[in-house]
Amino acid sequence: MKLRDRKRPGPKPKGAAAKKKPRSFGGGGDDDPFFESEPKRRRRSGGDDEVESEESDEEFVDGVRSSEEEGEGEEEETADEKRVRLAKEYLEKIRAATKRVEETEKDEEDEEEEDVGREEKEGNRDSLVAEILQRDQLEESGRIRRFFASRVLTPEPQDESQFLVKHRQSVTAVALSEDDSRGFSASKDGLILHWDVETGKSEKYLWPTEDVLVSHYAKALQKPSAKRSKQILTLAASSDGRYLASGGMDRHVHLWDTRSREHIQAFHGHRGPVSCLAFRQGTTQLFSGSFDRTIKLWNAEDRTHMDNLFGHQSEILMSDCLRKERLLTVGRDRTMRLWKVPEESQLVFRAPASSLECCCFINDSEFISGSDDGSIELWSVTRKKPTHIVKNAHSLFLLHNDHSQKSEKDSIPNGDSTENHKWKADSSLSAHTWVSSVAVCRGSDLAASGAANGVVRLWAIEMESKGIRPLFSYPLDGFINSLTFAKSGRFLLAGVGKEPRLGRWGRVQEATNGVAIHSLRLK
Repeated sequence: MKLRDRKRPGPKPKGAAAKKKPRSFGGGGDDDPFFESEPKRRRRSGGDDEVESEESDEEFVDGVRSSEEEGEGEEEETADEKRVRLAKEYLEKIRAATKRVEETEKDEEDEEEEDVGREEKEGNRDSLVAEILQRDQLEESGRIRRFFASRVLTPEPQDESQFLVKHRQSVTAVALSEDDSRGFSASKDGLILHWDVETGKSEKYLWPTEDVLVSHYAKALQKPSAKRSKQILTLAASSDGRYLASGGMDRHVHLWDTRSREHIQAFHGHRGPVSCLAFRQGTTQLFSGSFDRTIKLWNAEDRTHMDNLFGHQSEILMSDCLRKERLLTVGRDRTMRLWKVPEESQLVFRAPASSLECCCFINDSEFISGSDDGSIELWSVTRKKPTHIVKNAHSLFLLHNDHSQKSEKDSIPNGDSTENHKWKADSSLSAHTWVSSVAVCRGSDLAASGAANGVVRLWAIEMESKGIRPLFSYPLDGFINSLTFAKSGRFLLAGVGKEPRLGRWGRVQEATNGVAIHSLRLK
């Protein structure tokens, strides 16, 4: 029998050929121990025999064929082609929306008039689509802003916050769908609820068994007797409404299908609790921040890990993202960072004398934050220090045991209303003044903040003076762990708990664990 010469491996490719591909949780192999690889089959041409690796006797791993065999004969979609495809899908979505509006108006017209002016109506539809796209782009860039703050009417005594859904333990996160019709909430006991904003009817997300989680690429527990923590700290919903992401104490990012309410994927890789999640608007790109001081970028549709971001020197607490590939984060290192992902750079903003607890984009060039000393800061990309600071935004006070809704036009510059307030100087309750959540109505000058002092406050963001002006206060007992506005500005959602989101160092016994909705009456 003729002996074959053993083929020695050639030199490793350099340059672009050596660049790492995105790590896939569904099948792409790599050398990182965090990501499970599938067995690869090596074939040798020029003979009747095949040389296979030791693991090649298994053609499937968890029901997924190896990446080489699966991708045989298929061309990979480039990044530019994907951008074009997503842009076309977004354009068709807007066209369909404008067509539905026109169809409701067509019912009142005669068929003859429809046939005569069909071409003219199609031209008007394209003009309307172009107008919508231009308006959205201008709003996101901050060049135009919807003025909601001046339109908010003074609350009436009967305008009280209503609880849509209730949880057994403190609510830690609230998310809203793009059309404002559905909401999602999570609590410390691992319960995820999916509810209708109008009716309040809710449905539960059921956690799969440990075996199913491992099959969905969750890391197996080191001790068989151990129990996986299901405490959730953050939620994020994708713009297309297909995916819901959750993160918490088990160090995983869990992906859920909103249509079937089933668990579909678990991303592992973080070495600490996942404290914040943010979908990039209009895409399925997902950013996750953790107590391990890292940020990871995932693709929810392709189930892949795309990038890591490093810079924070302590735990990351909160994040936010708009349509651009930019991420805003705050951490316990007293910094807020604006990450420019394509440029692989970051801008660092430092708080004057406090630790930042939460943040939110106003537009691509402005953002707002809340601190543990009760301050609210307004920032701009052109300055590394706040352009405006509201001190004591959530001071402790008693309104004769009645937190009545009131206007805050007569307020001193530090944000504290001086009328009918009886101040409490109790150092043990000073942590209740921490600004735990902030929110901005997208593309507008209306903002909100929450703490544990018994009120949610509305603010007007003034463009000309680069300042923040208080509007109204709404009574709401408990820790306001999450806030989100409706895109239309018609209501505000608050995730309320007896305990804070990231600990149990405080407790408000009279609070209700749940999601409160407050309708905003506009002129």
